Amino acid sequence: MRSNLLSILYILFIQFIFFYPTTELKSQEVKSQEVNYYKDIAVIVKTHCAPCHNQEGLAPFSLISYEDVASRSNFIGYVTKTRYMPPFKADIAFQHYKNENTLSADEIQLIQTWINTGSEKGQKKQRKGDPITTDIHQTNAPESINVNDYDISVGMQKAFKINELGKEEFRFFYAPLNNGASKMIKSIQFVPGNKKLVHHSRIMTDTTGSIAGIDGISESDTAVYKFQTKPLADNFLFGWVPGNDKIVFPEGTGKKLFQGSNFIFNVHYSPSPIVSSDSSFIRIKFTDKPVEREVITLTLKEDNIANLPFIIKANQVATFYMRSAVLTQDVSLISIMPHMHLLGRKFKAFAATPSGDVVQLINVPDWDFNWQMTYTFQNYLYLPKGSVIYAEAQYDNTIQNERNPNKQPKDVGYGWGTNDEMMNLVIYYVAYKPGDENKPL
Repeated sequence: MRSNLLSILYILFIQFIFFYPTTELKSQEVKSQEVNYYKDIAVIVKTHCAPCHNQEGLAPFSLISYEDVASRSNFIGYVTKTRYMPPFKADIAFQHYKNENTLSADEIQLIQTWINTGSEKGQKKQRKGDPITTDIHQTNAPESINVNDYDISVGMQKAFKINELGKEEFRFFYAPLNNGASKMIKSIQFVPGNKKLVHHSRIMTDTTGSIAGIDGISESDTAVYKFQTKPLADNFLFGWVPGNDKIVFPEGTGKKLFQGSNFIFNVHYSPSPIVSSDSSFIRIKFTDKPVEREVITLTLKEDNIANLPFIIKANQVATFYMRSAVLTQDVSLISIMPHMHLLGRKFKAFAATPSGDVVQLINVPDWDFNWQMTYTFQNYLYLPKGSVIYAEAQYDNTIQNERNPNKQPKDVGYGWGTNDEMMNLVIYYVAYKPGDENKPL
């Protein structure tokens, strides 16, 4: 989720130097407010920044202590005021999520006030119920960093050498397991072997053994296309981006890992100025209790598009529509993840119930390939039998799209390569139980 992040942050810093007002220009009204780090700012940083910006995290610098934050306070003020940070692309006016990470207008103003009044430190106080009483590094290590609660780890067969200097890499890796029996997964965690360069990954499973030859192949290699015809046991077991590195399925549920499964990692690497390497792996925890409900993956793909062919013509903006089959049972949705590539601009999905109600699922009004994630609903989201899920996605294949990989636009169709396009919607769900809609996830 971090392609060219260091470069982007540098550009933002330069913009800040020239265009952001200095503390000499602050208003007397702002100066009169009493705001300090420990009383007002630490909890915001702990909640919204430190899960990625920590000593073990994937962001380029830590925001753990007062000193960390104060030394970058003006920069933090700029990227939060412009809403570049924290990154969360889904429209929360359309639907709310358990893992949404956005700052309120009041929080943004509080940060501005703190900066404007000199970034005061304040005093740490031990108060009952206080959300933060010590430096963040003592209390806020993200769950995924120091977790040893897993049963197996499976990784790349050998370290991958990253030697395309200054160029993004998109690679497939085959990680064999070949488990003797099917098991139910409680949690999945992806652990990047190179935290600075691994941008995001997608985990798939193969039970045929016929895709082992994909190991180490680049997405741009035409040999990839012969593997696209092979049936996968699970097209989307898990998707990882920084800050979304572990999923724990709800109590009483589990995701099936089929007998004879082997893993395919689809890994995106950020550009590197030096030769480096990566040995990423996954950790899996199996359920230790009988599973009441199996987590199922519903994936809408290009085959579900209504207005085929799926080709974005050069110099055109195109919108495609897809729909699911009619649901044959009542279901409870857990999470949702849309997926497009560089031409993608907008993505929206909703469900229509047999009674005519519309259930809003997700709206991404400004798609960014570099910031993708799985969005977990706040509660189970109930869809009755007979419902249909719809999605629409807009693609911009003109020179006005600054992310267009082709300086001279050309027709683009389906493919795994980043310069190709995809239209996917991945949903985790379970069979509905009465009262699910009131159960927090």
